[in-house]
Amino acid sequence: MADKIDEKSILSVLGQVNDPSLKKDIVSLGYVQNLKIDGSRVTFTLALPTPLFPSKEKMREDSERVLSVVPGVTEVEISMKTEIRMEQNARGVSGVKHIIAVGSGKGGVGKSTVAVNLAAVFSEYGAKVGMVDGDIYGPSLPIMMGAKNAELSQNERGIIPIEAHGMKFMSMGLLSKGSAPLIWRGPMAHKAVQESLLRVDWGEIDYLIVDMPPGTGDVHLTLVQTVPVTGAVIVTTPQDVGMTISLKTFRMFEQTKVPVLGMIENMSAYLCPHCGKQDDIFGAGTVATEAQRLRVPYLGSIPLNRKIREYADQGVPLILVDPMTAAVYVDIADKLATEIYVRNYNKRTLIIEEEPEETAESFAV
Repeated sequence: MADKIDEKSILSVLGQVNDPSLKKDIVSLGYVQNLKIDGSRVTFTLALPTPLFPSKEKMREDSERVLSVVPGVTEVEISMKTEIRMEQNARGVSGVKHIIAVGSGKGGVGKSTVAVNLAAVFSEYGAKVGMVDGDIYGPSLPIMMGAKNAELSQNERGIIPIEAHGMKFMSMGLLSKGSAPLIWRGPMAHKAVQESLLRVDWGEIDYLIVDMPPGTGDVHLTLVQTVPVTGAVIVTTPQDVGMTISLKTFRMFEQTKVPVLGMIENMSAYLCPHCGKQDDIFGAGTVATEAQRLRVPYLGSIPLNRKIREYADQGVPLILVDPMTAAVYVDIADKLATEIYVRNYNKRTLIIEEEPEETAESFAV
């Protein structure tokens, strides 16, 4: 008589497979979906919480391994999909799951370039991505996204964001063409940031990345007061002047209760294309040391590369055309996405644990 396979026994076996980041089994985490049993054949989908998820192949192999020893199972088919979950208790921007602020404090450290390329990585790996140009007075996204001549329009739900390279974005640079400046006082900048977030028809967005302006002023306060920010990424160069200003940015996010998801060391080294020698023009390693001191994740370092400037001027994120640069950004984006989903899981768990038990005594009059 053939061994009978049922859903309960299969889920029990799959409960032996863990997500290494959360150290929880894939069944209780809700990763196992669409489980079907057809005779001796078992099929299901692994719904992964980030677009990159470095452990996905190991989880697939572990699932196949534990199922291969189940009596009666002769065939296992596992498909994968990404299911990015919304920030716990999120509110504010309709359809947007996570809002990530990319800041630096100091101008000229390559923050916008990093923001655009991180967004492009998420998009390339299947996430729905939007970007907001928070630098009201010095917007750069229209040029860097190759859409400086694009025209904004509206529908009944709001402003329609511009789409380029598979991503949506909104920038005040689309309203102020060429070299015409926006000479606005604080209240106008405040309103512009709010409208860039709340009056735009974003649709469904997994990650909305906000390219913050230099400093720690009105725009930063408006952002954190208007919408729930999942967390911030701090981009800086290794030299003392960059690090000093980035520390002010860290303290600003700390005081406004925005979690710092990690720090990135940009322009960490220059590799000579002729002799291959590496030159640490701005120093090296200081950002990793500072991140450790501040107890925030160090997401990685990005070397100087002439192509970054060339392709930014052409309106093309470099990760789309340069595999070596893409590898650096993929590693950073992977760490960032993992940090987001681990924090979100821990927040959900904390909320559940803090809920009071409903007892007969609690309803007594």
